[in-house]
Amino acid sequence: MEALATIVIMDVKDIAAARNFARSFAKEFGFSTVDQTRIITVVSELARNLYLYANQGQIILYKHQNCTRTGIRIYAADSGPGIIDIQKVMEIGYSTSGGLGAGLPGVRRIMDEFTISSSSEEGTKIDTVKWLR
Repeated sequence: MEALATIVIMDVKDIAAARNFARSFAKEFGFSTVDQTRIITVVSELARNLYLYANQGQIILYKHQNCTRTGIRIYAADSGPGIIDIQKVMEIGYSTSGGLGAGLPGVRRIMDEFTISSSSEEGTKIDTVKWLR
């Protein structure tokens, strides 16, 4: 599977760049306007988390296919301090930054597939897929 784009997140402006790539690819793949907005929201949230909590990381966008479906795969990775309690972070309303606590639970709800792994040694990896309807 070849990456369509790899966006290194080191600065606030990189979040906008990631959103723009996501918008372009979602539109190109034929996602509805609503799903395009969902994909952009997910990329924005993941990129923002990379910047806020790990200081840097990367978002990789892929065209994802299996025998019957096509979609967009969004992979976010960092080598930051990791998430101490993934289960707690995935609870709606839990926030370490004073926000609404809807970020990662929202990403999981919006996307069709979602996996997360995190450790202090390897940072955090989030892998998501949105299938074209």
